[in-house]
Amino acid sequence: MGSVYIGTSGYSYKDWEGVLYPEKTSQADYLSIYAQEFNVAELNFSYYKMPEARASEKMVEKTGERFLFSVKAHQSLTHEYSLTSLDTNCAIFIDGIRPFIDSHKLGTVLLQFPYSFHYTPDNRRYLDKLSGKLADIPLSVELRNDKWGCDAVLDGLSKRNICFVNVDEPALKGLLKKSSIVTSDIGYIRFHGRNAQNWWTGDNVSRYDYNYSDTELTEWIPSIAQIMEQTNIVLIVFNNHSKGQAVQNAKRLKELMNQSD
Repeated sequence: MGSVYIGTSGYSYKDWEGVLYPEKTSQADYLSIYAQEFNVAELNFSYYKMPEARASEKMVEKTGERFLFSVKAHQSLTHEYSLTSLDTNCAIFIDGIRPFIDSHKLGTVLLQFPYSFHYTPDNRRYLDKLSGKLADIPLSVELRNDKWGCDAVLDGLSKRNICFVNVDEPALKGLLKKSSIVTSDIGYIRFHGRNAQNWWTGDNVSRYDYNYSDTELTEWIPSIAQIMEQTNIVLIVFNNHSKGQAVQNAKRLKELMNQSD
């Protein structure tokens, strides 16, 4: 049965002071404090800036032995990709996360594709090529366009031992619905919030501005248990970071899961 790792997407938010971090905490101390509460961190900065081994090593040193990182792939691999530079970009990315790999703290690399990454032959070939370049590390794929949720894709991910990321997000046309799909020895659930009003028009703060109720969290517990039975690890990450809501919801889910044991 898989071990459960619960945390948040990103941890370096100034508005979390007073929620998770004491007021006026140095940002250099955020991760070590975060790691006292949670056992997985999903890194967002690696999407905007290629990770560097020196910085990755420092993050390894600030966390305990049973702590994992999910590292979001750089945008040059999932959003603004070019086949001509794919080999180079993959090599740079892997070099930057090497300390996570060597310390056995790499839970997975998250390939998060945008809604505009449609289910087309060209995109399927690209996903196959990219996953081949990263075949030596644990991979998870979040596909936001619901056309990707078909048997052919899931079978392909299973054959390659690539994790399909299950999501909690607004019930809007074209988006993937709640699921408990397992395609590898990793289980992954990302909670984006259900802010339908701001999903298409909001920015990276307002889009995920949502606070889950106990009822909404509790309804996931049977699915989490089902995923645990089929995997080695289950990563559960809250992306609704605005106002520290991700921290509050992650803590609360841990409490609710403990109560259900």
